[in-house]
Amino acid sequence: MFKKLTAILLLSLFCASAFAAKPRNQYVRIRTDYGVCILKLYNETPKHRDNFIKLVKDDFYDGLLFHRVIENFMIQGGDPDSKNAKPDVQLGEGDLGYRIDAEFNDSLFHKKGALAAARDDNPEKASSASQFYVVHGRTFTDEELDRLEVARLAGRKIPAEHREYYKTIGGVPHLDQNYTVFGEVVQGIEMIDAIAAVVTDEFDRPKVDQKMEITLLRRGEVRRLERELAK
Repeated sequence: MFKKLTAILLLSLFCASAFAAKPRNQYVRIRTDYGVCILKLYNETPKHRDNFIKLVKDDFYDGLLFHRVIENFMIQGGDPDSKNAKPDVQLGEGDLGYRIDAEFNDSLFHKKGALAAARDDNPEKASSASQFYVVHGRTFTDEELDRLEVARLAGRKIPAEHREYYKTIGGVPHLDQNYTVFGEVVQGIEMIDAIAAVVTDEFDRPKVDQKMEITLLRRGEVRRLERELAK
């Protein structure tokens, strides 16, 4: 009887511990007038992940704009000056007074749906503290990728797995190892497609403001999401 009770207690403790365990990944939800998308933040880029989460928890992004939109390239947001910005004002220079060290990783690349940090031309290629973009991109042929390796990537070879992705789904390969990729869209890529197609002005700012709201997924939401993604 004692052994049976002990076994039941240990099983209960194990189940409780498993239920309370912290999810392996963290996710954010971006909500816009064109719908919702969910992005996974990479653990391989902890500085960018943690900074982004801090800003999301502080509600920093709520009400900011996707202020730079280029179809077949990317949609960019996170400029603090974009909140309540007047129409036709050129945006993109706002910052928070600090940068995030570059976190380049050979396995993380600019495929369609990739989340990456914007930056200025600083020699360290350190990232903006708040501005980010989500890749829209386009597909490439082998010939185009070969030319890119020579002209834009200084002879660096595009890994076979990445090359296949760029050929079939798309992305922006010439940005690899130049801007830090720190997440990816796992649901709702249609929202990115819709925003990428909006009418823009001469500064690539949408004619109609594209406001965002970003929230962190709770543990229960993460578990449900990961079950869906595993199917």
